[in-house]
Amino acid sequence: MKLKNRKDYRVRRHMRLRQKIAGTAQRPRMAIFISNAHMYVQFVDDDAHRTLAFVSTLKMGANVNCETAAKLGAAAAEAALAKDIRKVVVDRGGFQYHGRVKAIVEAAVQAGLSITTADKPATADKENSK
Repeated sequence: MKLKNRKDYRVRRHMRLRQKIAGTAQRPRMAIFISNAHMYVQFVDDDAHRTLAFVSTLKMGANVNCETAAKLGAAAAEAALAKDIRKVVVDRGGFQYHGRVKAIVEAAVQAGLSITTADKPATADKENSK
């Protein structure tokens, strides 16, 4: 299938990324989505298929820029810490890790969240087969 626009490419990158990471109750997935109008951060437990916490710019009424992204990252960390979530794995949603996505993650880390790396069973299988 020929991809036609930037959104299709981003969705494909996101699907590739989702094959490698998953959230659990102890270490949920911090899913980030950025549209032209708003930014969203969810903490998702993929084992139970539940959203544990959610923060967005819908009620902030602010512009979608790096300064607002930093505020959103701090608010996301505050919401996560209120639900006793300390460790997360970042799902950048197919977006590049720079600009607004980077500002969200760095602000969340400064506010007290710990970012852990994703388990990669696919690479472990390749190493075992050698």
